[in-house]
Amino acid sequence: MNNAERYPFLSGDPALGEASFHPYLPFTLGHQEKTIATTGLLDTGASVNVLPYSLGIEIGYEWERQSTALSLTGNLAQYEARVVLAQAVFGQFEPVQLVFAWTQATNVPLILGQVNFFMEFNVCFYRSQLEFAVTPKTLISE
Repeated sequence: MNNAERYPFLSGDPALGEASFHPYLPFTLGHQEKTIATTGLLDTGASVNVLPYSLGIEIGYEWERQSTALSLTGNLAQYEARVVLAQAVFGQFEPVQLVFAWTQATNVPLILGQVNFFMEFNVCFYRSQLEFAVTPKTLISE
């Protein structure tokens, strides 16, 4: 992975030891004039990126103004969700536009999933080393 940036897994609950480490990626999330520094849980099993309600409010989204609804599954199925777009900057990479399911759930981390984080970035997990590497997708030229 040329030009990859490496990050450590972060511990959630020290009492759980190594089992508590998860791949949280720090980044800057922006909408219109507001930006926030945050972290996202890399979840290869998540179909979509998920934005918790409080973070959406913090960067300026208004629930009532979001007209495109979508249904989430699993633990988030009981919550309403809306589609929102945001600009994200990961490390020294160029900004990318991410699509989020902005959920009314407040007890969920920001999740980076298949649509569209893993469509924009390649990730290599080194779980035994408690590290992961991220690089933007590369276009194949002919």
